[in-house]
Amino acid sequence: MTIKLGIIGGSGLYDMAALQDAVWTQMGSSFGTPSDAILSGRIGGMEVCFLPRHGRGHRFTPSTVPYRANVDALKRCGVTHLVSVSACGSFREDLAPGDFVIVDQFIDRTFARDKSFFDTGCVAHVSVADPVCPALSVACAKAARSAGATVHEGGTYLAMEGPQFSSKAESRLYRDVWHCDVIGMTNMPEAKLAREAELHYASVAMITDYDSWHPDHGAVDVSDVIATLKGNGTKAQDMVAALPALLEESCRAGCDRALDHAIMTTADKRDPTLVAKLDAVAGRVLKE
Repeated sequence: MTIKLGIIGGSGLYDMAALQDAVWTQMGSSFGTPSDAILSGRIGGMEVCFLPRHGRGHRFTPSTVPYRANVDALKRCGVTHLVSVSACGSFREDLAPGDFVIVDQFIDRTFARDKSFFDTGCVAHVSVADPVCPALSVACAKAARSAGATVHEGGTYLAMEGPQFSSKAESRLYRDVWHCDVIGMTNMPEAKLAREAELHYASVAMITDYDSWHPDHGAVDVSDVIATLKGNGTKAQDMVAALPALLEESCRAGCDRALDHAIMTTADKRDPTLVAKLDAVAGRVLKE
């Protein structure tokens, strides 16, 4: 397998300075129009594709981001490894604003988004018990440290619908009862879709605030978030620049075989229109 790295940039990350010979290309998708054109180039000889999750100029809310189109378009570009970079709030004193968390678990509290490529006419069930690629996550941690970031490996990400920030009661529930580590609005259903698309996926959460639970920090203030994002942005760019040299082709977790036993609908009962839409995401198994 030849690795092709994809980066989805969240709030504050709308471009990728490290790319050489970079070109913006509008990509189509069977699932609508992606958030923006895809910036393609090379880093250290490796092909890299960058997509700003909210679009340049931050046009999409967390609920209206075209998640399916984004993942499908990157898959059509040949991406094999996908790294999500996003802003988040912290539920722990030791996870301070400016720190990076390499997420390894999620709790999905979103409710207004399409969460699967599959539907009536082609049913599939993939496992997201371990929703990230361990090897890619380790590489992200090493790259982030080389960029000067304080890195925490492992953490549970609470995905909320948004666009409003949490109430104090919600924040305390997620922290004190559910024992989550960080909170954000965009990694779901992105991680689930990446698994359905058989991509190696990793989530790098850049902490910008303490949500609303912390007695000494008050409510989340967007101006403070933006200020922290600017500081994190340079480290995120440097992390991405260091990643290609750290990536390995082997993955014992089997991320690229997630659909091996997932398709439930028999071949004679599959909706041909839906099957055609799934050509990039699931073509490997639907053609067998």
